[in-house]
Amino acid sequence: MRPARPVSVVLLFALVLGVAACSTAPDARAWASSVCTALNPWRSEIASLTSRAQQQITVNTTPGQAKENLSRLFSGAHDASEKARADVAKAGVPDVHGGKQVADGFTGALAGLRDAYGRAATGIEGLAIAPAKTFYAQVEKVVNQLNAEYAASSLDTTKLNSPELKEAFDEVPECR
Repeated sequence: MRPARPVSVVLLFALVLGVAACSTAPDARAWASSVCTALNPWRSEIASLTSRAQQQITVNTTPGQAKENLSRLFSGAHDASEKARADVAKAGVPDVHGGKQVADGFTGALAGLRDAYGRAATGIEGLAIAPAKTFYAQVEKVVNQLNAEYAASSLDTTKLNSPELKEAFDEVPECR
């Protein structure tokens, strides 16, 4: 048996490195599917929390009840946003051009929404419920701040420069 030639060893090493370097990142369709699977329950939870809060905050609601309802809404939205962010992060980075920026954009937007809801919950919890007129004026300020932060944190999908991801989001059943 003759010893391996240096060229053979180099080629074998290059082959091993090439196989090891193959991407384990999900393709565009798998990533879009994972992201939509993470976001669908989040959207439903936010809609459900909002609907329940709107039903519970009526003309007959006391400031104490309104404070409790809004606190529950914003805390629940904070928790749901964190779960969605963590689930999107678990999806990894899509194997597309600019995939890291896209993945970071999604997780960053969800983190921003989570933080906005958290600040709103803290803001509501810190309000005095009397006098009622002052309480509701302060609630309006907290909600206006939340809306501004929400808008600033939203993911701008018009900057999604990956044709593969745009197509995947349009086609995978989880995103419809």
